[in-house]
Amino acid sequence: MPRTTAEIIAQADELARQFEDYEPQPGDEENVSPLTRLRLAALKRAEAEREMVNRVRAARADGAQWRDIGEAVGTSGEAARQRYGKLVDA
Repeated sequence: MPRTTAEIIAQADELARQFEDYEPQPGDEENVSPLTRLRLAALKRAEAEREMVNRVRAARADGAQWRDIGEAVGTSGEAARQRYGKLVDA
């Protein structure tokens, strides 16, 4: 049965209220599958890698040497250059 515009708006308002009033509970994540958690971890890793490239690019633009960048990321300067050089100096 078709709903009126007022009914649709009332339902949207109720859903918005429920969303705004929601407080996460410790057990809310218990039913998350291992594959979903793996996908989330992969997403976080990709986001972190993008951030690293952006920060390395900014450091290089500011005149940082590969030796210093390597030290900052826990590798040698040569390892940092090999990993990020093509991504930031292009």
